[in-house]
Amino acid sequence: MSQAKKRLAVLTGGGDCPGLNAVIRAVVKTALNNGYEIFGIENGFNGLVTGRMGLMDYKDVSGILPRGGTILGTTNRDNPFKFAVEENGELVYYDKRAEVLANLEKHGIEALVVIGGDGSLNIAARLAKECGIKVVGVPKTIDNDLPCTERTFGFATEALDRIHTTAESHHRVMALEVMGRYAGWIALHSGIAGGADVILIPEIPYSINSVIGKIRARQAAGKQFSIIVVAEGARPVGGETSIARMVKGSFEPIRLGGAGEKLVREIEEKTGIESRCTVLGYLQRGGTPTPFDRVLSTRYGVAAAEACMRKEYNVMVSLQNDKIVTEPIEKVASEPRLVPVDSDIIRTGRQMGLCFGD
Repeated sequence: MSQAKKRLAVLTGGGDCPGLNAVIRAVVKTALNNGYEIFGIENGFNGLVTGRMGLMDYKDVSGILPRGGTILGTTNRDNPFKFAVEENGELVYYDKRAEVLANLEKHGIEALVVIGGDGSLNIAARLAKECGIKVVGVPKTIDNDLPCTERTFGFATEALDRIHTTAESHHRVMALEVMGRYAGWIALHSGIAGGADVILIPEIPYSINSVIGKIRARQAAGKQFSIIVVAEGARPVGGETSIARMVKGSFEPIRLGGAGEKLVREIEEKTGIESRCTVLGYLQRGGTPTPFDRVLSTRYGVAAAEACMRKEYNVMVSLQNDKIVTEPIEKVASEPRLVPVDSDIIRTGRQMGLCFGD
């Protein structure tokens, strides 16, 4: 290939989710269709530091649209500004921005497309501000909590359909704990789509008495089971968020978990009703992207490549009023986008008789 051609690069950072491959495919095809060469960087920022990257062609993205995960690989641990290296059995951290600059210069890469959540896009913003690297961000998180965009891709879940049959057969209370960190978007959307009876989200601290009241009301109406969707960041009024563990060196050192199990134990103790919790966990990240996610991911990928080609750098592509626009990438460093407690979707849930624990 001609060295005279302009070159772009693309990487995926943070956790995987359905739709990543659709973004990669769109970025690659748009670049190639406009006479650019494009590098795929392996395993997120790790590949950017270690130089693991190679030119991509049409054949590399053929057939990947319906595939979950990311063909480039990803990691949520590697940060070029605090890069972990094991020495004598212990982790030592180094600033590797010089290696990043050298690798991009070595391959003549003009701009970098970073597909990621708040951690990855904050690193991208630092690379732009502190190193002068030209970046374009694509918002990606199953939590749907990034500011400046109405929707990310790959954040829905379908597990409630299967929980229903077990709950009804055994006359149980079944709780499904879902991801989302400190935002309740996953719980809210999956709960409404799956016909939950109670949805507990971080934005609305819950009262156990309110939850039990809903369960008792269903029993009085002849419904001997209840379905509860619990966001991992949900917490009782006056209580603390449940923390599963701490992960040193990660973009997200605090890992939430345990909210669902805590809830069902309390329900069982107070009511005597057999109650069980299922933690959906990483099942939410896998699988085939929905048609909506494929379209949105493709739109994001095309828009990111187009931003590079018109030299509009240090921005994040964003969905606003069903249009793809750009926003300064440093805005991602602001507070996460939480569920407004007076939003239309909360009102919809209440009108359908859902209990939010308040």
